[in-house]
Amino acid sequence: MSESLLFSPLGLRELVFPNRIGVSPMCQYSALDGFVNDWHLTHLGARATGGAGLVIVEATAVVPEGRITPGCTGIWSDAHIAPLAGIAKFVKSQGSVPGIQLAHAGRKASCAIPWEGGAPLRVGDGAWQTVGPSAIPFDEGWHVPHELSVAEIAALAAAFGLAAKRALQAGFAVIELHGAHGYLQHEFLSPLSNHRTDAYGGSFENRSRFLRETIAAVRAEWPERLPLFLRISSSDWVEGGWTIEDSVALAKMVQPLGVDLIDCSSGGNSPKAKIELGPGYQVPFAEQIRREGGIASAAVGLIHTAQQAEEVIRAGQADLVLLGREILRDPYWPIHAAQALGVPPKVPNQYLRAI
Repeated sequence: MSESLLFSPLGLRELVFPNRIGVSPMCQYSALDGFVNDWHLTHLGARATGGAGLVIVEATAVVPEGRITPGCTGIWSDAHIAPLAGIAKFVKSQGSVPGIQLAHAGRKASCAIPWEGGAPLRVGDGAWQTVGPSAIPFDEGWHVPHELSVAEIAALAAAFGLAAKRALQAGFAVIELHGAHGYLQHEFLSPLSNHRTDAYGGSFENRSRFLRETIAAVRAEWPERLPLFLRISSSDWVEGGWTIEDSVALAKMVQPLGVDLIDCSSGGNSPKAKIELGPGYQVPFAEQIRREGGIASAAVGLIHTAQQAEEVIRAGQADLVLLGREILRDPYWPIHAAQALGVPPKVPNQYLRAI
């Protein structure tokens, strides 16, 4: 093979990623009151020593009610900064770029952690009031969310801005806004979950208003020199829901507002979604958004091998490959991928004897 493009650097704004491999934000459900701990440092630190060019901290709630579960991480107070800073510092020391995903779970909040069933919490089990664009539960048996007022929407956009300020103080170099998987931003975007009749519902322009206001609040605190990512569900996979055409239109809309890359996932906003799973099944979304939206993209979803990831970059389907389950299985996937592609692997000095 000619020189690997997967292991070529990528520049966005003034930041340079050493390669095109990133660690997707994956919830660990192991925080207490939103605070990260030794588990998070060990988990994320291992992926940095493993050679990933970008390591993104899991969905981190901008308000306490925005957590998916009581075990999710948070950044709603200044007290959360110091432990997060320890993670950012270590990731950076390994030559990786530290990122963090800012999130609000919306109507899918207030759930038990997965290994305790994952079901919506009940009164007496620590449940809290969920919120959403409309008072429509995710599914039968789920909490009915409180329909946010205009003033509450504005307060949440401001909370994202404050979270961005804290992320900068903690030393992160990338922020990703979570607009996917049926969480609050996605709920506003999708006509399946947004039945509002005011300025935040109805038309595409109105349904994207909360996201645009959130981007503005974040960019007011996030330096021009650093990139801003947006994760979206490129399709709801449901008739009458959000489509790939909507995603392309959104990409064109948000780039002038300061978004530099679209992280292209899908689904999560309806239990009726029929998703056609298969290796790289979401890569076509990243390719279409990159090509038609005129913006950098990241591909995710059942990307397993070095050759598969290399081809995604080489074919111009995406600018980054973000790994989830595969890099949980193998924290040193980037080192092994480099070896498979004939590239000298980047290995910590402490581990050189094993190469």
